[in-house]
Amino acid sequence: MQNITTTQKQGPLSGVTVIDLTRVLAGPYCTMVLSDLGARVIKVENPNGGDDSRHIGPFVGSGQTTKSAYFMSLNRDKESIALDLKNDDDRKILFALLRNADVIIENFRPGVMEKLGLGWDVLKTRYPELIYAAVSGFGQSGPHRDRPAYDIVVQAMGGIMSVTGHKDQPPTRVGTSIGDITAGLFMSIAISTALYERTKTGTGTKIDVAMLDSQIAILENAVARYMALGENPQPLGTRHPSITPFSLFKAKDGYLVIAAGNNSLFQRLSEVLNAPELLEDPRFSTNALRTEHVETLTREIENLLANRSVSEWLDALSKAGVPSGPLNTVADILNDPHIEFRNMLITTEDPDIGQLKMAGNPIKFEGVPDLAKRPPAPDLDGDREKILAELGECVS
Repeated sequence: MQNITTTQKQGPLSGVTVIDLTRVLAGPYCTMVLSDLGARVIKVENPNGGDDSRHIGPFVGSGQTTKSAYFMSLNRDKESIALDLKNDDDRKILFALLRNADVIIENFRPGVMEKLGLGWDVLKTRYPELIYAAVSGFGQSGPHRDRPAYDIVVQAMGGIMSVTGHKDQPPTRVGTSIGDITAGLFMSIAISTALYERTKTGTGTKIDVAMLDSQIAILENAVARYMALGENPQPLGTRHPSITPFSLFKAKDGYLVIAAGNNSLFQRLSEVLNAPELLEDPRFSTNALRTEHVETLTREIENLLANRSVSEWLDALSKAGVPSGPLNTVADILNDPHIEFRNMLITTEDPDIGQLKMAGNPIKFEGVPDLAKRPPAPDLDGDREKILAELGECVS
C-alpha cells in the first residue's frame, strides 16, 4: 500500500488531510477556512455536475469558458475528484482516501451516509482516528431532523429574521447567508478542537453541527432580553436594543455610525458635538435613561450633526476616541487601503479565467505567511489522476 502523499501547505493545520463531501456553502465555507489554515482539502464531488454552486452565479469568463465566481471564492486551493458514492468501485476509492485522512466532512441530510454504508458506526470501526463532521440544517437528532434546509429557512426559523430590519416593516433576511456561514464557522472550530483532543486520546469522534442551532447561538442579546424580561424582541433598524447612542445617524451629506457605549464616551460625544445640554439633561444621564428616551436623543444628535459633513464628524470623533465609522458600500470597503494592508483581498490565477480577487483569510498567525496569492478552485475531477496515483495499489 502506498500512502497519500500529503501536500505540505503552510499554516498551523499543515499535514492535516480533509475529505470534503460537502456542497454549496456551509460545508465548503468550513473547509475553505481549514484550507486557508494549511489543511489539504480533497473535494469529493458528484460526477453529474459536481457541487451545486458550480452552477450558481455570478459567472466570470466568456464564450465556452465561464465559471462560477461564487464557487471559485469558496473552493480555492482545494483538489477535486468525482465519485459516485452509490458505486462500489468509487466507494472503494473513498475508503482508500480515508485510510490516511484526518477528517471527513459531509452535509447530507441525516441518514443519507448510513444508506450509503458510510455512516459513523461503519467508519469509526474502520478508521478509529478519523474525525467525522456532519453539518446539516437541523442536526442529527430531534423533531426537525429530516427537514431540508437552505439559509433562508434557518434564518426565518431561527429568529434572526424577526429582529432584522425596521419597526413596522416586513421581516428582512440578513444580507449575507449567515445561516450557512455561522454553521461553517462553528464546524471549523469543532474540527480544530477534535484534532487537538485526538492528540490526547488517540481516537476520532463524530461532530454534529446544525444550521438552526447556530442561529440560536448568535441571537445574543435577543435571548437575554426574552429570558430576563419575557419580551419578544422586535426589529430596531440599526440601533442597539440596550445601549444608546449606538446607531446610524444622518449628517449633512450622508450617514455615519456612532457607538457611545458608556457614560464616558457619551460625554466625549457631547463635547465633540459642542452640546453640553445633552449632559445636563436628566433624561440622558445614564445609559438606561438614554435608551428609554432614544427617539428624543436621536433627534437631538441628528440636528447637531446636520451642519457638518460625514468626513468632518468622523475626523473629530476619531480624535476624541469615540467609536464611529462611515456607512460603506461593498465597493467602498473593498477599496479601503486598510483592507489592502490587512491582505483581505487575495488573488487566484485560474488557468482558464485568469486573475480573480476574493475575500482573504481574517485569521493572522504570527510567523505564518498570510499569502496574498492562493491556488485557484479545482475543475470538476481535475485532480483525479494525481489522487489515484497517490493511492496506488489501494484502488487497483
